Order: sequence, then structure tokens, then C-alpha cells
Amino acid sequence: MKIIADFHIHSKYSRATSPLMDLEHLDMWGKIKGINVLGTGDFTHPKWFDEIKQKLEPAEPGLFKLNNSESGTRFILTAEISCIYSKPVRNASHSEAGGGGKVRKIHIIVFAPSIKAVEKINDKLNKIGNLKADGRPILGLDAKELTKIVLQADESCLVVPAHAWTPWFSVFGSKSGFDTLEECFEEYTKYIYAIETGLSSDPAMNWRLSKLDKITLISNSDAHSLPKIGREVNVFDTELSYGAIADAIKTKRPKGCPTKFLSTIEFFPEEGKYHYDGHRSCNLSLKPEQSKKYNNICPRCGKPLVIGVLNRVAELADRPEGFVPENAIPFKSLIPLNEIIAESIGSPVTSKKVIEHYNNLIKNLGSEFKILLEFSEKEIKEKSLPEIAKGVIKMREGKVFIEPGYDGVYGKIKILSDGKNSNNKNNIADQKTLF
Repeated sequence: MKIIADFHIHSKYSRATSPLMDLEHLDMWGKIKGINVLGTGDFTHPKWFDEIKQKLEPAEPGLFKLNNSESGTRFILTAEISCIYSKPVRNASHSEAGGGGKVRKIHIIVFAPSIKAVEKINDKLNKIGNLKADGRPILGLDAKELTKIVLQADESCLVVPAHAWTPWFSVFGSKSGFDTLEECFEEYTKYIYAIETGLSSDPAMNWRLSKLDKITLISNSDAHSLPKIGREVNVFDTELSYGAIADAIKTKRPKGCPTKFLSTIEFFPEEGKYHYDGHRSCNLSLKPEQSKKYNNICPRCGKPLVIGVLNRVAELADRPEGFVPENAIPFKSLIPLNEIIAESIGSPVTSKKVIEHYNNLIKNLGSEFKILLEFSEKEIKEKSLPEIAKGVIKMREGKVFIEPGYDGVYGKIKILSDGKNSNNKNNIADQKTLF
């Protein structure tokens, strides 16, 4: 069975998250997007966990659905946890290693196969930090120790480093991460089967690191609002169950075995908030080679630049760009349908016109992924506008122009323009045309 899954989302109990991120709306938007399996997100939060137990009922093994519902949307128990702690730098000098070491800020996605497993995890974590404060709790807990707690609750749980390259809160982040998984998880590294690539990197960037060849690269939306669900997803060919999905993640695509993990669907990584280096307060974006020229110091204010994902990947890479490892899981880069519509008709993404065109296409053609991936230009044009249909086709062909994101600023993407007339005086970096 073909399964489209988005494991990493947040509930209404997380900070800076829409109050509409409840189970009923998530179920509805799963159908709109064409997603079969959605993470519940935030199962560590007491109120959200109560809602999960009250509003969901068991479906296939390890999966859940809304009570008394015929909906095809399934939920898998997931949560994101923020670990902030000190750990010495490996091979550091005595002064660097002393005093508790370097501050680490690592976000972790936890998958659980049952309510019972979640209850055990929450009971342990509740003794360490305040789980009521945020849907994504902040705990003074070593990521290795979190892994130990999770696996003691149930050995079939999965522990996955979230948005692995984000500068501030990730396992490889330039500000507070590590250079290897082994430095972070030590003897528990053998239980880390996957990392989440995040919006600012794609699998091709991660393929440059040979040490990730045995690690499965998963992609999720990290959505804080309903329209953002599914901006990155995973596509499997397996039975519908927690065990089958977890097995597909663990085993990747072993040579000679049937394909279980078909592909991921990605943001264009340039559109992510941390692709380039930069300094938001100075409205400055730089390519890695330009940052090196300035010794990673902002030429406008003299403060350190925020080193982005592209630069950080290059720093750790041991392979050239374009290298494809054996048995690599393929991917496609897409643009969300509402962004294509907005670009095509020249209206803001949240405008009434964009929403009307979006709802009309969903009503007449089906889910967003079918529109983005399957319907012909003629079929889309018959149910919308020629400009929108043309935009979808150009996106499929990779004919897009992107001004990369940096230091928390999303990249700007254009489909119908070749970018030649763009004039951004505040961006020192040359703008980039893909393909």
C-alpha cells in the first residue's frame, strides 16, 4: 500500500501554533493534502495527551483514527522534545572541556507504538522538567539519556534527530550541535536509524556525508498551522501499521529487498529559513564562500554571522556535490499549491482569492498531492486558471527562481519569472536560478 506520511507536526498547545491545530482539523487537512498518516505531535503535553486518549481510537496496529469516524486519516504517536544541556567538545583542550563543556540544543522526534509506551515516557520526563509549559517541552536532559528513557519505555520506539542541520537547535547545527551522531548519542548511536533533513536541506546535500549512508533521511513539515501540513512528507510502499512504517525507516532500502521507502517530497531547500549564511538584523544574506571572505563576521555590524545549512554541510562533507550513494532514497522538490496559486495570480498566500482558488481545485480534482504530482496541465486548467496550471507544470520541471533564506528568513521563490528583473539591493549574495 502506498502511504504518504508527515510525522512531525505540532498541536495547539505548542508556542506560536494555530489554535486550529486540533485532532478534528488535522484529520480534515490530512484528507485535503492527501496524507495517509499524520503524527499527533506533542504527546508529552498533558492536555494534548488527554485529547489523544479521548478523541482517538485504535485502528491498524499502532495507529489511531478519530472516534466513530470513517476517515482514512491515521495518526501515529509522535512528539518533539528540546534537550538543552552542556557536553564537552570531543578532543577539546582542557579549558574547553572544563566547566561543563559546550551548551547543546538538540531537538528530538520520538515515535511511540502505544498509549502505554507514551505514559511510561511521560512519567519519566515529568520528573525531569515541566511538560505543561509547552507542547515541545524544554528539558535539561542529554539527548543520549532521552534515548535511553524512550527505549526503556518500549524498544520499538524510534528516536530521530529533528531538522538535523538547523543552526540553533539540531544535532549538526553550527551554533550548538555536534560534528557526528556518535558524539551526541555515544553508545546509543546504534539505535539512531534516521535523521530529519529539515526544510533548509534536502537529501542530495546529506548524501555528501559518507557517515550518513546507513542513516535513513526522513522529511516532515514541522507544521504549526494547518496549511503547512505536508510541505515535506515521506512516501512508503508497505502495510498500514506502526511496525511496518518503523521497519521501513529502520531498514531503508536494503539491496535485493522489496522497496519499502519509496521517496521523500521536499521543500526546495533554498526556500528554508537557514539555507544561506546571514545576519537578519542587517538584512544580509551570503553564500558560504562570501562568509569565508569576511571570516564569518558581518561586514555591516561586525557581529558573528549565523552560519546556515549549506555552509555547515560543506564543512562536514567528505564528498563533492552531486554524489549519489548506492541505494539512496530518491526525492522530489515541490512547492505548496497555495504558494503556486499566489505566485500565479499575484496575490498574497493568505488572501481570499488564493483560498478560493485552492478550495475550488481541491473540490474538483481531489487532494493537493494529486494536483501537484498527477493531473495534466489541461486538467488543471479546466478547473482553475491557465496561469495556475502553467505554474504547476513549471514547478514539476524545476523551472523556479529562488532567493535563498537565511538567519530565520524564509527564501523567496518565483515560478513564472526567470528572476532576471529581480533587484534586491540588500542581498550581497548572487541570486540563484535552479536547473
